[in-house]
Amino acid sequence: MIIVKLMGGLGNQMFQYAAARRLAYILNTPVKLDVSWFNNIENIDTSRRYELHVFNIKEDFALPEEVEDFKRIQKGAFFRAFKKLTNAVSASTHSTWIRERHFHFDPAILKLPDNVYLEGYWQSEKYFIDVEGIIRKEFTVKTEPGETNRQIAEIIKNTESVSVHVRRGDYVTNTTTSQYHGSCSIDYYREAVGKVVSQVQHPYIFVFSDEPDWVRENLTLPFPVTYVGHNGADKAFEDMRLISLCKHHIIANSSFSWWGAWLCANPDKTVFAPKKWFNKAGLNTADLLPGSWLKI
Repeated sequence: MIIVKLMGGLGNQMFQYAAARRLAYILNTPVKLDVSWFNNIENIDTSRRYELHVFNIKEDFALPEEVEDFKRIQKGAFFRAFKKLTNAVSASTHSTWIRERHFHFDPAILKLPDNVYLEGYWQSEKYFIDVEGIIRKEFTVKTEPGETNRQIAEIIKNTESVSVHVRRGDYVTNTTTSQYHGSCSIDYYREAVGKVVSQVQHPYIFVFSDEPDWVRENLTLPFPVTYVGHNGADKAFEDMRLISLCKHHIIANSSFSWWGAWLCANPDKTVFAPKKWFNKAGLNTADLLPGSWLKI
């Protein structure tokens, strides 16, 4: 059994699930979701809730007593001594609570044994790229889109569609979050759009944002543009589905638009991403973006 701690927004939850699902598949063992974090969060600027229920995933929730079993093992004297001696993940640990050691890809995670609890963000496709087909299939939305989303999807499919995701919210309003993440500038988006139009004839821009009115006022573009703002936070997955249908992408420093672009099935897609993913210094983001994506 692999238990994974889910936390953060939709994109973060998808990274966490994908890493655990890959490990569970390789080991032929169940994956279980620990969603207790969502019941114990206070004083955060952006509301968070479990959101993976919209997808065709292996949805099996860990029982509180199952999580407690891992905690007891982690706190045991033998386990503490083992970690002190080796300072590494090893197959000789039978039931282990694994915390992410650093932001960049950790190949040791791919070789973990059965019966582990995963706590971290695991933001790299390297944690699941060898089961890409499974992840893509399971991250399809269970329900059909409503009429408005269906109409937008038709336009996306019949144009040289380019998604632009502008992440604001707590990236701007919360001082701590802003200092850690930062937000992409209008100049970034203008440069990225300029590069897209040098490669794509007759682009049609679809703008997605948690503050669509702000973007409409501050990002004007000399191309056909649709500002998608009707889904809201409760149906963010609908925005992600629409993003994934676009043929090309300009993403924010956001796991949400990362997944929208990654799930795009266009083999000739161009994806532009910010070179600087965090304001916070010292985080190694070398493994965050797929190799074919272009950095600005």
